Amino acid sequence: MELSDKFAEAKFLAMPPDSNLPGDEMLRAAPQPMRRQVEEGLRNAIASGRFAPGQHLTDRMLCEVFGASRSVVREAVRLLEAEGLIVLVPNRGQFVAYLSSAEAAHIYEVRGVLEALAAEGFAIRATDAERAELRQIYEHLADVGPETDRMALLAIKRDFYAVLLRGCRNPLVARMLDQMLNRNSQLRATSLSDPARLPHTIRELRWVVEAIEHRDPEGAWEASRLHVRRAAAVALRILRGREEREREDPGGTQLG
Repeated sequence: MELSDKFAEAKFLAMPPDSNLPGDEMLRAAPQPMRRQVEEGLRNAIASGRFAPGQHLTDRMLCEVFGASRSVVREAVRLLEAEGLIVLVPNRGQFVAYLSSAEAAHIYEVRGVLEALAAEGFAIRATDAERAELRQIYEHLADVGPETDRMALLAIKRDFYAVLLRGCRNPLVARMLDQMLNRNSQLRATSLSDPARLPHTIRELRWVVEAIEHRDPEGAWEASRLHVRRAAAVALRILRGREEREREDPGGTQLG
């Protein structure tokens, strides 16, 4: 048992029998910070291609990579399975989910509407401080060069969306879009793998930010829909190319 796990177990056992437990979280043996680190690390590894679609993710390998106990790893895997990033194959184990171009097209359709709703709500309800914060993050993205690591780009975009979801003041849209962005992480990394995509991403997000600053909800909606449609076109082109190569070389298919 990991030292951190022992600490969490001792803390739980030390509670008096009549303690008011605020839900199942208190029953977990794994400390929240460690589970969160493994969850984020595993999600980033999938998004970056460190763990490729179809790759077998054994408990032993994940424990070694993340330096975590099996209980922590399995909880993180369950969470990413719920997001659709990992699939459990009976009698074979857990694998990185393989997204077909058809599935990706459906994801982009849903993301486009949710993101447009968030941008529209932000244009209407965000505070001046939140508008300024969104502009600051956009300027950070605009300053990066084409040599910037994909994970660094994705981190900046995550910051952008975090502010957008907070400022739209619609918790239902925020929750659904956050889940969709997690599911979409592989696809965003795919679209950004095209070296020509970054300048277009920067220009499209500038249109979103400018519409928001002008308090133009319709403009923010249209700019967001355009951004997602263009990102989808790049990602789908790459995915369809991969599928064509796999049809020509069946030995490279998923779950191998």
